[in-house]
Amino acid sequence: MTAADERPLTSYDRRMYRLMNRREGDALHATAARRRAVVVGHVALTAVAVAAWLFSVVGEQRWATFAMLGLLLPWCVATGVINSSTRGLLELRVRALDERQRAERVQVAARSRSVMLWLLLAVAVGAGALTLKGADTEGYLFPVLFSVFVVHWLMPLWVAGLSVRDEPHFDEGVDGLDDLGDLGDLGGAAEAADARPPRP
Repeated sequence: MTAADERPLTSYDRRMYRLMNRREGDALHATAARRRAVVVGHVALTAVAVAAWLFSVVGEQRWATFAMLGLLLPWCVATGVINSSTRGLLELRVRALDERQRAERVQVAARSRSVMLWLLLAVAVGAGALTLKGADTEGYLFPVLFSVFVVHWLMPLWVAGLSVRDEPHFDEGVDGLDDLGDLGDLGGAAEAADARPPRP
């Protein structure tokens, strides 16, 4: 943990904390099945959007550009639902997280690295097999590299969304978040976070 992680919360940190802990959309990710459905939907939207972008750039298909723009809104909504389910685990700065969330963030990063290592191995083996068969893989280099970059970027979000545990039911009026604006340091943020019922 760096010294920057121990600095007092800024107004940006407080705004983001409130945003990531809003309760209006809790019904969308209240159960593990719903969270899995959102993550699967996000993966599908990402795959289609990447394909549309590649068709637009590499294939010079104008229709693909409009398709990609049409997918942008549902993709952003799904991203917001996943971030809400994790209470901003990946969006908040470390200084705004309590100790439990910091440990979860480390675990998510480790799992994401493991998944990406296996994915990269599969891509390398597949590319090697095609090369041995004499296939021309040069034209696929950019699409594959771009796709791997996008997956690497979003993998922590997907892993975090699948790793979230159910929260116990509680009254919406008791969440301890209204006092966050008066907090000036990490200790205050942790105190406000503790006001929420902990995940089992």
